[in-house]
Amino acid sequence: QVQLVESGGGLVQAGGSLRLSCAASGLTLSSYTMGWFRQTPVKEREFVAAINRGAISSAYADSVKGRFTISRDNAKNTAYLQMNSLKPEDTAAYYCAADSSGGLGQGKYDYDYWGQGTQVTVSS
Repeated sequence: QVQLVESGGGLVQAGGSLRLSCAASGLTLSSYTMGWFRQTPVKEREFVAAINRGAISSAYADSVKGRFTISRDNAKNTAYLQMNSLKPEDTAAYYCAADSSGGLGQGKYDYDYWGQGTQVTVSS
């Protein structure tokens, strides 16, 4: 059974940092592109970042470029999202996802497996 479990969310002041982790089980992470998405009660799930299987290529939403960094450790079957210079508008539930196609998908329908999400709240 495939499971993706996010952790590392919480409450942080604007300008602060958080590091999210996504631990995978039931699949070999190195076979999947990993992505991060976020969602609020009033906005659809939106793309944040993606990294390909070998960590050679990555993609970011314009809103997080230069502030967020996606990475992965295939040996640990874990993906990460380092979030710096956080803003109140980054407040959302953050989800990791796995895509078997090998691309750098930015659409939620590109992904095969999803975690349950972790809440990030940035106070002003």
